[in-house]
Amino acid sequence: MKFHHHSHQSGASLIEVLVAILLLSFGMLALGAMLSYAVQAPKLSNNRAMASMLAAGHIERIRANPEGFATDAYTSALSYDGTFTFTPTNPALADCTHPDCTPTSLATMDNAATNRAVRGELPAGGMIMKCDTPTTCTHDSYGNLWIVWQEPSTMASLNPTSSDNCPSEVTDTYTSPAPRCLYIRFKIQ
Repeated sequence: MKFHHHSHQSGASLIEVLVAILLLSFGMLALGAMLSYAVQAPKLSNNRAMASMLAAGHIERIRANPEGFATDAYTSALSYDGTFTFTPTNPALADCTHPDCTPTSLATMDNAATNRAVRGELPAGGMIMKCDTPTTCTHDSYGNLWIVWQEPSTMASLNPTSSDNCPSEVTDTYTSPAPRCLYIRFKIQ
């Protein structure tokens, strides 16, 4: 008499369990990376929204003082330096009080106030403003305003590229890490 021994497996072998755990762990690592990005994304969005708000505010200041714009008083060199230090007195505010306020002194005060706000609200924030015409601004000139800031180092994988429209004063000097730029071209009339 021959006995046939049929073995039916009930359950999983140790190898199958280890492979399943390995595959699950890779999925969990990917999920963890995605979650870390999702936690940082609102901060990136907040910085860009803040830059937009500060730029809009500065452009409104310029539109309120067209004579200051026409005399190049709003043109300003790059105030971004790549550092994160901020003190309430840096940059110093210019004083412009009535009746001694001129379009030029008002523009100086506006530039200082915007620089201080950009520095205080954005990480390592700064700005640069210039006109299209190389020599001087006029009432018909277009203004070019850049708000510049540095994203947190935890977001190195999202390093900005030339698509951020940073001016050459920024891209030639600050490359590692590359700052973010918000560019707005405007006309006062």
